[in-house]
Amino acid sequence: MNRFESAKEIYAKYGIDAEKALADLAGVTVSVHCWQGDDVGGFDSEDALSGGIQTTGNYPGKARTPDELMADIDKAFSLIPGKVKLNLHASYAIFDGNRADRDALKPEHFAKWVKFAKARNIGIDFNPTFFSHPMVKDGLTLSSPDEEVRKFWVEHGKRCVELSDYFAKETGYPCVMNIWIPDGYKDIPADRLSPRLRFKKSLDEILETPYDKSKVFITLESKVFGIGLESYTVGSAEFCLSYSTKAGIVPLMDNGHYHPTELVSDKISALLAFNDKIALHVTRGVRWDSDHVVLFDDETKEIAKEIVRNDALGRVFIATDYFDASINRISAWVTGVRNVQKALLFAMLQPDAKMKELQDASNFTELMVLSEEAKTLPFGDIWAEYLSRQNVETDYINIIKEYEEKVLVNRK
Repeated sequence: MNRFESAKEIYAKYGIDAEKALADLAGVTVSVHCWQGDDVGGFDSEDALSGGIQTTGNYPGKARTPDELMADIDKAFSLIPGKVKLNLHASYAIFDGNRADRDALKPEHFAKWVKFAKARNIGIDFNPTFFSHPMVKDGLTLSSPDEEVRKFWVEHGKRCVELSDYFAKETGYPCVMNIWIPDGYKDIPADRLSPRLRFKKSLDEILETPYDKSKVFITLESKVFGIGLESYTVGSAEFCLSYSTKAGIVPLMDNGHYHPTELVSDKISALLAFNDKIALHVTRGVRWDSDHVVLFDDETKEIAKEIVRNDALGRVFIATDYFDASINRISAWVTGVRNVQKALLFAMLQPDAKMKELQDASNFTELMVLSEEAKTLPFGDIWAEYLSRQNVETDYINIIKEYEEKVLVNRK
């Protein structure tokens, strides 16, 4: 008997079907963020990163062109099991001489990305880019008191809705379009309400744009603070959740966008009680919204457990969002995405039915014992079997090192 068969039998004693878990995981799509490959640089602006976003490190091999980024994404995807989508920011428009500002973006500026996705039979998710641009005035975009600035960014949002509709129709897969703005103030504001009312007005105007609501899912993401925006953010959690409910769009939670003592895993069930669908950006914050590579850590596992135990795999859009320039960027992609998938598989292999039964019976002693036992079941053997069935290498570091030596180090 091999290790997988032995592990499968052990899980069966707890009423867990390992084969079903493998099949379920194979059907889960994770949306992979393009911006890990070039440190959130994009192709439409030479401006430095702004809006509380920064990367640290100078590891060799950053993608400098669309072709380089696509090649790196391909290499990462070849080492990631299961289903994936490509998550793009608007700043990754490819112009080829037909340059346009963000308020005038058209499908032609993303035609190469659509060709890339269609050739690989994957979908595209999308994000308006409300940062790193000269029209970010005094740190404000959709909430700006300068009507010219506000209108510019409203037009950008409208173009992105149209582009999301285009992506969904061209690829045949639903497109999740996420709105996040960095707007806020470094010090205590004299007026907290007016910026939020302007943000609300801007969102209302963006959502006037027609789109196929069966194929495009618009989400709204909050943030508690950012660098240079420590005292106040316009798009707070309360604002974004309230607006999402009012407008009938999808709330998105990034687990780096809350106070360090808050846990997104605890919030998932609250949102599922009131929303047909929710969205997640899975990251790893270290002391703040630092967007470290996702690990197979406690919070990642708890997030996955909340999705799985509530039978919400079909209701939660899962995407990764981090950027580390201090290590090999492809390894960062592969490690982080695999850890999201690993956490989902771990969640699928929990004795949830029995644990719920024990909780409802107030048998908390046995519940604690069982939950601790489940932590040391032979999960690694099930994960290894999943990788084998998906035809990806368990030991991917040597493949990445070879790519680094042949490709990445030659980028100067």
